[in-house]
Amino acid sequence: MNRQKLGNSHLSFTPMGLGLAALGRPGYINLGHGDDLKSNHDVRVMETRAHDVLDAAWEAGIRYFDAARSYGKAEEFLQSWLQKRNVDASSVTIGSKWGYTYTADWQVNVEKGKKHEVKEHSLTVLQRQIKESRELFGEQLNLYQIHSTTLESGVLSNTSVLTELANLRNDGLAIGFSVTGTGQAETIERALEITFDGVLLFSTVQASWNVLEQSVTSALQMAHDAGLGVIVKEGLANGRLTTRNTTPDFQKQMTLLQNLAKEQNSTVDALALAAVINQPFVDIVLSGAASVAHLQSNIQALQIDWNDSLADTLQELVEPVASYWHTRSQLAWN
Repeated sequence: MNRQKLGNSHLSFTPMGLGLAALGRPGYINLGHGDDLKSNHDVRVMETRAHDVLDAAWEAGIRYFDAARSYGKAEEFLQSWLQKRNVDASSVTIGSKWGYTYTADWQVNVEKGKKHEVKEHSLTVLQRQIKESRELFGEQLNLYQIHSTTLESGVLSNTSVLTELANLRNDGLAIGFSVTGTGQAETIERALEITFDGVLLFSTVQASWNVLEQSVTSALQMAHDAGLGVIVKEGLANGRLTTRNTTPDFQKQMTLLQNLAKEQNSTVDALALAAVINQPFVDIVLSGAASVAHLQSNIQALQIDWNDSLADTLQELVEPVASYWHTRSQLAWN
């Protein structure tokens, strides 16, 4: 994969990146995540597994790696891999996120009343978590993103937080934000209004976009046109766009996906990721693979022979935005 300039930032990217949400902690909401981990949650075993997937990503040419403070030990696993493999800082782009604190205590099923992660977009959390991230990565940390930005959290109107982020930007750290939920588009539009010293605060936006959820298309095109790098997460809809999705009411859609993938001599997940990669506003699509086999399947997306007919056929799968996010909210941690 060739590295290119990411939007108007000083960062570079490869068209596919590796997100570590499913590699850094025992529990996640991807379908079949528990099977990927084989129910072995020993920290050293999980670190080795993460290193194996990172090795496979490196061999495939992936040079963007995306973590977060709330992804369990994802940052630690990534840092230990960088150190173990003696990876030159200039050869990769490292992104992480702040705003959630991991609270699952290395468990898949948390106690009643507890959460896997707790969201807080305060100045105190930002200052604590940037310190923690920099203690691990030092100058290798290239991009720091607000995790799951929403209008309701108030972070985009919090002057003290925005000023701190601007200070970090002025010191050379690129600043981004991720979005989630039914209000992704509105959040992006608000973020594009925020400037410091006459320059947009944010260099990147990370959003959920896939063949089922496309409500954010216009906003991402707007962000792209404004010079932001666009990173897409959940391109496989947390496993719903893989053959692991055996939900009875999705089998008509799955049959369509399988037939289209067969015509391409490829896989359902590669087809779904190719739909993301071939959007004109997308710079990076994240693979969320938790195994080498799944990563290698995802990478086939780069070989899909994309065409208008394929794009038009996949448009049949788009779901109403409220329905999509309701379904996502019902996915179980495993």
